[in-house]
Amino acid sequence: MKARKETKTLFWGWYIVAGAFTLMALTYGARYSFGIFVQPLTAENGWSRSAVSLAASINLLMYALGGVFAGRLLDRIAPRWIVTIGAAVSAVGFFLCTKAQTPLQFYFAYGVLYGFGSSWTGTVTVTSSVGKWFIRRRGLAIGISSMGVSLGTMVLSPATAFMLGHFSWKTVFLCLGLALLVPGILIAQLLMRRTVPEAYGLAPDGQPAAEGRRRDVSPAHAQPALAVAPPAWKDPRFWILSLCHGTAVMAALMAFVHQVPYAVDQGIDPMAAATSLGTLGFAGLLGQFFFGWISDRMGDPKYAAALGYACMAVGTVILLETKTVEMLLAYSLVFGFGYGCLGPLLPILAADRFGRHGIGAIFGLLTFFVVGVGGSLGPLAGGMLYDATGSYRYAWWLVLVSLSGAIAGIVSLKRHRMNA
Repeated sequence: MKARKETKTLFWGWYIVAGAFTLMALTYGARYSFGIFVQPLTAENGWSRSAVSLAASINLLMYALGGVFAGRLLDRIAPRWIVTIGAAVSAVGFFLCTKAQTPLQFYFAYGVLYGFGSSWTGTVTVTSSVGKWFIRRRGLAIGISSMGVSLGTMVLSPATAFMLGHFSWKTVFLCLGLALLVPGILIAQLLMRRTVPEAYGLAPDGQPAAEGRRRDVSPAHAQPALAVAPPAWKDPRFWILSLCHGTAVMAALMAFVHQVPYAVDQGIDPMAAATSLGTLGFAGLLGQFFFGWISDRMGDPKYAAALGYACMAVGTVILLETKTVEMLLAYSLVFGFGYGCLGPLLPILAADRFGRHGIGAIFGLLTFFVVGVGGSLGPLAGGMLYDATGSYRYAWWLVLVSLSGAIAGIVSLKRHRMNA
């Protein structure tokens, strides 16, 4: 008798990873290209750098607020509907940017609409979805999906700079909106349509399902949403993690928005300065895989976060001395590699400290403080310090001191609940 050939299908969690990777490439590639628009917007409209930077800060604040809602919804419904709505709202925001003639109109289009929409296609939704499908391989899976952030930056930043050399900034905003709308909805409907493995008779990491596990469990009842918010507010670890990671995100967002105009001010060619964002994205791509991978192998993922913050600090030292394209490249590689820790390690640390079930809600709350408070301060503080002093040196010193404090803080993060 011929032996029966067994076929093994790919664990659906890896489809979630693929969808998350692509969505984050689109979402964050578009967001981190904003620094390239700073000079065209100021030159054509006569707005100050503080005024333009405020749009990025509002964007991040709305992103964080939207993440709270997205996280809670994710513990109840399939991510495809959250992502579909987010892609549509993001695209409308970009389309309306082309009609903005005042800072307030621009703040509403880019800050409010795109900021809120991007939170529903961003890391809270897609990374939390990945975290629900893995335990043993969580670091690797989240690390791979987070690599989309850097790949998007690496591709879209030079592409945006190239288009700005041939078309108006309004045309480029229109193109970015289309890039979010069509692929975003397709990916949501094809790859992000499942909730948790238990709802489909599966187990995390693709392990065999337990005996007697129901295979027709309704996704809405497969994993009850947990009321994680009240315990989180009372847990000192929540605030330590928010403060430390928020500081690192503040540093990263200040660099993303202001490193291009800073490099141009230093006499570096504008195209080369814009390309540095792509280099930073490439280094971040390597960092996201590395920090996701190594977090599975360290005794505690907080040490991976501390290592990432340290790389960002070293990169900032290089940026302070940057006068040439070569030094800008060195900064981008070192800072970008360290920045790669930010995407994967926040959900990894959240799941490690607070558990897999209900991760959407807790991650949404963390994102509000990490990105909404910490991240939104970065672009605005950089613009205000420049307008006040005529230089970015004080901004980079603020980054360096803040990262040093974040390293000390994250190392103090306890693993076990303090207030049981």
